[in-house]
Amino acid sequence: MLTPAHLQALDAALGAAPENSRRMLQLGWCRELAEEVRMQLIASGLISADYVAVQCTYFEKSRGHNWLVALHQDLSIPVKMRIEHASLSGWSEKDGALFVQPPVAVLEQLLALRLHIDTCGPEDGALKVIPGSHLNGRLDENDKARAKAGAEAVLCPVAQGAGMAMRPLLLHASSKATGSSRRRVLHFLFGPPALPFGLEWA
Repeated sequence: MLTPAHLQALDAALGAAPENSRRMLQLGWCRELAEEVRMQLIASGLISADYVAVQCTYFEKSRGHNWLVALHQDLSIPVKMRIEHASLSGWSEKDGALFVQPPVAVLEQLLALRLHIDTCGPEDGALKVIPGSHLNGRLDENDKARAKAGAEAVLCPVAQGAGMAMRPLLLHASSKATGSSRRRVLHFLFGPPALPFGLEWA
């Protein structure tokens, strides 16, 4: 998805970025990149032409800045303001932004694109996913255990400059990095322009 020249420019831009941030779309260069990614996803038939970029999170994992992520689904979305409704739960604030867990019908419409600035192999904490798990809605801990027992997790190495598209409801996890390289990822989230219940994208 990215040319060598583009990767070089991103490397320079990310030099001033925090190691982990959920609010990258506040930066002009990231908004421009999100539009380029959006057009590629439209051309690939993965999203509709009216879809918008609603969030970009930056992850940088290395042996010096390392963590383990247990098997989970991404259930929260960034919104502008709090709306009281029985279908909305799990309100939280992260990095100064407001998040909520909407109904499954909303989450099923979303698409995430993990854009890899560096090559990401097994030793770099590449994602492991349970194929097809996004088709089963929101899963509780017992559901997750059954899904894990019923299907082998698949490791998803990604080449430098490539992207990995996934549904947020897909069960995914990542191990700690064991190699000496960096794993930098820009995790974009795309969704329909309008939300139900009076919600607005942040």
